[in-house]
Amino acid sequence: MTTQQTKLSQEEISKIDAYWRACNYLAAGMIYLRDNPLLREPLKLEHVKSRLLGHWGSSPGLSFTYIHLNRLINKYDLNAIFMAGPGHGAPGVLGPVYLEGAYSETYPNKSEDEHGMRQFFKEFSFPGGIGSHCTPETPGSIHEGGELGYSVSHAFGAAYDNPDLIVAVVVGDGESETAPLATSWHSNKFLNPIRDGAVLPILHLNGYKINNPTILSRIPHEELENLFKGYGWTPYFVEGSDPDAMHQAMAAAMEQCVLEIRRIQQEARASCQPVRPRWPMIVLRSPKGWTGPKEVDGKKVEGFWRAHQVPLGNVRDTPEHFKQLEDWLRSYKPEQLFDRDGRLLPEFKALAPKGARRMSANPHANGGLLRKALHMPDCRDYAAVVTKPGTTSAENTRPLGKFLRDIMRLNMNNFRVFGPDENSSNKLDDVYEASKKTWLADYLPEDAGGGELSPDGRVMEMLSEHTLEGWLEGYLLTGRHGFFSTYEAFVHVIDSMFNQHAKWLAMSKEVAWRAPVSSLNLLITSTVWRQDHNGFTHQDPGFLDVVVNKSPEVTRIYLPPDVNCLLSVADHCLKSTNYINVIVCDKQKHLQFLDMDAAIKHCTKGIGIWGWASNDQGVEPDLVIASAGDIPTKEALAAVVLLRENFPELKIRFINVVDLYKLTPETEHPHGLSDKDFDSLFTLDKPVLFNFHGYPWLIHRLAYRRNNHKNLHVRGYKEKGSINTPLELAIQNEIDRFSLVIDAINRVPSLRVAGAHVKESMRDMQIECRNYAYEHGTDLPEVDNWVWPY
Repeated sequence: MTTQQTKLSQEEISKIDAYWRACNYLAAGMIYLRDNPLLREPLKLEHVKSRLLGHWGSSPGLSFTYIHLNRLINKYDLNAIFMAGPGHGAPGVLGPVYLEGAYSETYPNKSEDEHGMRQFFKEFSFPGGIGSHCTPETPGSIHEGGELGYSVSHAFGAAYDNPDLIVAVVVGDGESETAPLATSWHSNKFLNPIRDGAVLPILHLNGYKINNPTILSRIPHEELENLFKGYGWTPYFVEGSDPDAMHQAMAAAMEQCVLEIRRIQQEARASCQPVRPRWPMIVLRSPKGWTGPKEVDGKKVEGFWRAHQVPLGNVRDTPEHFKQLEDWLRSYKPEQLFDRDGRLLPEFKALAPKGARRMSANPHANGGLLRKALHMPDCRDYAAVVTKPGTTSAENTRPLGKFLRDIMRLNMNNFRVFGPDENSSNKLDDVYEASKKTWLADYLPEDAGGGELSPDGRVMEMLSEHTLEGWLEGYLLTGRHGFFSTYEAFVHVIDSMFNQHAKWLAMSKEVAWRAPVSSLNLLITSTVWRQDHNGFTHQDPGFLDVVVNKSPEVTRIYLPPDVNCLLSVADHCLKSTNYINVIVCDKQKHLQFLDMDAAIKHCTKGIGIWGWASNDQGVEPDLVIASAGDIPTKEALAAVVLLRENFPELKIRFINVVDLYKLTPETEHPHGLSDKDFDSLFTLDKPVLFNFHGYPWLIHRLAYRRNNHKNLHVRGYKEKGSINTPLELAIQNEIDRFSLVIDAINRVPSLRVAGAHVKESMRDMQIECRNYAYEHGTDLPEVDNWVWPY
């Protein structure tokens, strides 16, 4: 697209170019220098960092975009934040952040003078310092880019329900090849111009990844333009390498985009018609490593993949490289940019916005400052009636949907529900009574018959777990609240996104100026044990193993066994901050065990003895049976009944675990039980049968240091399954009641011989149940409809 003519004077271009040269000088200095930052004297080897770390290739393009957006912030009083998609592009962001003063305000030892600049250079990408991504230590950052692909979805998450905010996001052309990024271009079908802000993507085509060309830089201009028109965008192109011409072109393109965004929003808000516009975007094509060394050792660097990391890699060992480094740094003419004390000259300093209008000081990039606690209904109002444990059934997630519905009604500007086309499947569809599914693409007449679509919807559904997770993270990091549900087997799609967010939260806890943000609440449902027709592909509880790898400061895992425990856990998680709360609870009908008061107490403790299911009161048990998860709990309780019927003198203690981290020592996790409390529950020397929802070795991993670990025997999913009934799948993986009884007989010394006949009958029952399932397609009714008899 051509752009509206915005003509800068030569004086304006000169000032912008000087500011940009200052940014590029700082970026290069961060990578190479540890001393003599303003080159007051000839460069010496001791001035150079002993380790050359950091990436140069995308930095000039990032700072180029940043400073042009700054011009428009000043001109139009924009409320804007900036995201850098290129992973190691921090030098291109840190430079302008330092020049506009926010870095020095945040870190006074990095003052705006030569001493502060020396500290600034020394600590970049250096042990004990800061990373080469836009890490949580970077003022103005809510997107690190340590893993590529999430910049656009994060940007949209930040824009939802922020009507005055523009989120400028630079997308690297290497990043654009990732699956999450490709899908996230469709986010424009979910942005309501009336109530939401805007996202301005800048696709930065510098041509190369680490040492390969990028796809989008090597397709014809017309094909690239049609690609983004097909995605629903209006692309504007800024292409070239001459700084003066590029400043002029970028100023025109960016101003055109900002004016177009304002026109779209004003028309929609005046008419109250939230139609889907073709939002503007920019394609910026500039050389990789722009303004850096053009050649090194006779080989092309600027505009080629060799500029990706450190263009001059042998500065200490090669005098020619050392001289080339000095010439490169001096080419920016720092003496024309900074005064004798190392401060940016006033005429250039004036180009930066002031106060909170600086993107590095915008409170949306420190969302905890804007966060307001949710208005919450009382979770007790949604409780299942339980007059006797284990005798009635209910869909565990259905009441949660009603709870979420009313939370949304009370928080219509700062709470959203996210799910990949599964909220109805997951029995959360009562939420549509409060708000429909966001949809700004085309409508068909039949959509009125239950489609639950609306441009004003607040339920975010798209069949891309990547994009949904990115939206949610961006929404939370800018101060809002959300809830995400997905199928257990496919939550693995966002394994690495979970990893990155967990790392962000862990690092943020160490950054004193970052205010706490709302926790990321993730409901995992449609679980492994109820995949009656989906089969083996839908049987994978291994996400919990991934979660346990992350910092105990930010991860929490809950396995509520019934409706009331789920409500209590969800209430707690939605009120929490700076955690990732993983809740595992199936959507199907299950036995209900605890009334609401008992559930709240049980979930508050996180682990406890169910006295009504135990018969060891006042004595030491012969056997401990424990459970975590809904189906494992039912089967474990049924095993208790079979054991008591067959061995009336056997003393059994039943323990249920809701908070999985209770199994770890208190030295390893804030929720961990003390050794004394653990020993009291699980005994010092009695056999413990633990029926677990997930892979059994995870329990051993959590409890391996406990005193009675040698007697801990865990049953869980063992990668055995196909198209199974629930009981038949349990039998295959040995978490069924019959397997537990056999295991108890084998583990309790007094039963090893005396229990032989019972073991035979248990094996007979397994065969009978399996044969019935294969013949009828359902479980044996008297087993499937089992209830607690005592």
